[in-house]
Amino acid sequence: MTTTTTTTTTRTATATSIPAETYWYEVDSPVGRLLLTAAAADGALTSLSVPGQKGGRTVRDGWRHDAGPFRAAEEQLGAYFAGELTEFRLPLRAEGTAFRERVWAALDDVPYGATTTYGEVAARIGASRPAVRAVGGAIGANPLLILRPCHRVIGADGSLTGYAGGLERKTRLLSLEGAPVSRPVPHPATPR
Repeated sequence: MTTTTTTTTTRTATATSIPAETYWYEVDSPVGRLLLTAAAADGALTSLSVPGQKGGRTVRDGWRHDAGPFRAAEEQLGAYFAGELTEFRLPLRAEGTAFRERVWAALDDVPYGATTTYGEVAARIGASRPAVRAVGGAIGANPLLILRPCHRVIGADGSLTGYAGGLERKTRLLSLEGAPVSRPVPHPATPR
């Protein structure tokens, strides 16, 4: 088994940016067909959605179907589902508030095979304890399922709480990674 330690990069679109053409492509996976979108031919991913996902994207008129920008994503997702890749190295272009982006960046720090809690994510970004609900909302709005591992966030009691892609998918992803599904494996909370 080959493991690759890598990082993701995120750029945020601003309100003044010129809308880019949206590219899309679908990839088969053990958790269903994955819809990938990118805002440009460079392949910087803007979303990864699964069928039936709460808040997931669907193909719209005017979007350009093209496999080209998604070759690296398709290859890395295949390696991930084969158990050969533990971190993705793909350009990501998330669009969200500054708070959501801090939460999403904290997700990138949760290691493969580990879990964390909503409270630990809040602590990592320096948010107050009452902000845990807002952290949960930001995690639920993550546009890059699997790539930005929101499936690794569980309840404080170890329960498998909400996942926009469905709890069955969350369980399958955690099992694939060898993460315990009955209690959290904490990792140090370091403020950003």
